[in-house]
Amino acid sequence: MKLVHAIYEPAGDGPFPTIFAMHGWGLSAFDLHGIAPFIAGGRFLVICPQGPHEVEIGAINGYGWYEMNPGGKPNEEKIDAAVDELRAFINEACGRYPVDRSKIVLAGFSQGGMMAYNLAMRWPDKFAALVGIGTAFPEFLAERATNREAIAKLPTLVQHGRADDAIAMPRARKSVEMLRELGAPVTFCEYDCRHEICADGVRDLSAFLAEKVADHSAT
Repeated sequence: MKLVHAIYEPAGDGPFPTIFAMHGWGLSAFDLHGIAPFIAGGRFLVICPQGPHEVEIGAINGYGWYEMNPGGKPNEEKIDAAVDELRAFINEACGRYPVDRSKIVLAGFSQGGMMAYNLAMRWPDKFAALVGIGTAFPEFLAERATNREAIAKLPTLVQHGRADDAIAMPRARKSVEMLRELGAPVTFCEYDCRHEICADGVRDLSAFLAEKVADHSAT
């Protein structure tokens, strides 16, 4: 498989409800891996791909999904290329690992959340839930979100820190507004934290995914 990735696999044979968890700018495949055992009692298969773009951040480099342009307009061509690469990885992973294809969750932190939004808005019928943490909804996606019927059936959780100094709270609230305008059923949670995933956020994420995906039956 092309992308480096970390994986947490529950006990048993599967197939398992599965989270594809995308890290933020300058981080790695292991950044979100540690919360896997705490989600719905460890019942989810959690696959954490690593962005292909190397980021110089000091003695140890991190990774990103596409080159950032702080304060500038997003380069849609670079984003599209990154989305296509991630989508191909997900398709490969579904063939290699015991993934329950009817219970696939897209989750991401910061830039990884933007990747989750990109995938979910373009192909909402492929996923069982969407989670964005400390992130912002790319405005250009609104015109690409054409399958409103499927978006309306996609449980969506948005989590954000009130003291986030990387992506300010007003951007998160604007993201929620845009998602709801597209028809997404959004649960929005604010926390007394900065640009990070806090313990209360993990607790709420676990409860959300247990109810909406792990314990949910289409029948």
